[in-house]
Amino acid sequence: MPGYIEDRWLKKRPNKETGKRERTSQYGKGLRYRVKGIPGIQDRSFATAEDAKQWLASAQTDTKRGEFIDPRDGAILLADYIEDHWWPSRSDEPSTAAPMRSRIWNHIIPFLGPLPLCDVDASALRTFKGQLLSRVEASTAEVIWIHLTTIFNAAVDDKRILKSPCKQFKTVKAPRRTRKKAKAWRRATVDAVRAGLQERYHLAVDVGLGSGLRQGEAFGLAEEDFDFEAGVVHIRRQLRWDAKARPYFCLPKGQKTRTAPLSPNLALRARDHFRRFPSVECTLPWRNPEAPETPSEARQRRPVAVNLVLTTSHGNPIKYNTWNERSWKPALASAGLIKVVGEKVKQHGKRVRKHPVYEVSREDMFHVLRHTFASVQLEAGESVVSLAEWLGHSSPKITLDHYAHFMPEAGRRGLAAMDSWLAPSSAGQKVPEKSLTTLPITMLDLKPQVTKLLREAADVKVKYKETARGGLAVNVIEC
Repeated sequence: MPGYIEDRWLKKRPNKETGKRERTSQYGKGLRYRVKGIPGIQDRSFATAEDAKQWLASAQTDTKRGEFIDPRDGAILLADYIEDHWWPSRSDEPSTAAPMRSRIWNHIIPFLGPLPLCDVDASALRTFKGQLLSRVEASTAEVIWIHLTTIFNAAVDDKRILKSPCKQFKTVKAPRRTRKKAKAWRRATVDAVRAGLQERYHLAVDVGLGSGLRQGEAFGLAEEDFDFEAGVVHIRRQLRWDAKARPYFCLPKGQKTRTAPLSPNLALRARDHFRRFPSVECTLPWRNPEAPETPSEARQRRPVAVNLVLTTSHGNPIKYNTWNERSWKPALASAGLIKVVGEKVKQHGKRVRKHPVYEVSREDMFHVLRHTFASVQLEAGESVVSLAEWLGHSSPKITLDHYAHFMPEAGRRGLAAMDSWLAPSSAGQKVPEKSLTTLPITMLDLKPQVTKLLREAADVKVKYKETARGGLAVNVIEC
């Protein structure tokens, strides 16, 4: 096997005259024994020959298995690994990269960053988890933990550590948010919120409710995406904004396009909206608003021009944060779903603007329309496979995980079937002897005729017993 041990203090070959190995210029300096010659592994020095032999044997075995990890590669600080190696290799979209970077730099690096990769053990993770849950909500902690797991998985792939500590230690469990069932609105609630919006935004509610679109997908809809003849809406893009408030187009969630149903009444509302609020041509970069640095990036980020059907009153793309605060939440308040809890004062030069502050209600944001669409489809008996395709889920299992509680017949058919098995049956249940019917018969000659008639009437057994008066008792036993 490759690899050998070199004695740095003595020459390899003995002197021909004395027969002894002479000292080298490194004699007495540094560690004496150096392991060399293992492909892809940096040389390593040891003080004793025994330590060198043990490390060489272990390195040769791990190399043969493809599991060798040089401990010196894992000595890099977690913060340095993130900043110098992991983060520069990422290629996330701006709308994803900005919040991810914020969570990592604000919550992971300050606490685990000073530790070497190889020193992050179960104790460090337990301490970090406790600190994390004391600062943020469980839902945010769950996302941060996913980022940390991704970082350690990359370190494993880069052969800096052998196993990810997030998976290695069974005593440390990832933070989990409290799973809540998806909420759906009643028709009266939808109508009340829709009425509280400006008329130019009514179509946003209609497509969210009628086709299950996400908010970014609704704001990225173009007039040409509506196929009235086929009765479908093509979801080809979504409108996103980066951390610098620059809009751009990108593929819908899951990086795939899809089609959703377009009911006749939704088509009528869409046509009416196109007539009253003409579409506005909008040209935005694709996937990333940053200026391209290479020809490949220039092709990937080539601007796309579409006729947006939902725009602001000034004809601009809708910034969802502003829209949520200035349009959606006031509509929720007018419908009685949330309350005003304060006031925010902003000063622009000599102008002072006051804006109401609303209570937080994530379950009543735009996404609830998508949940309502799913609930209506399932209550109507629509196929889960079709619904998964319309919603853009990667598998029907995801649809069931989110919306199984919207299926009113779920479990009832099986319950009815099992109940029928347990119902009393003349063909499958014996009747106790004390409930047998006794028929007094005085003529023994009727015995064959009685037996024949009773057996023809039902699947029974007939027993006869002579009574004290000379009659005949007939016991009918159900089978």
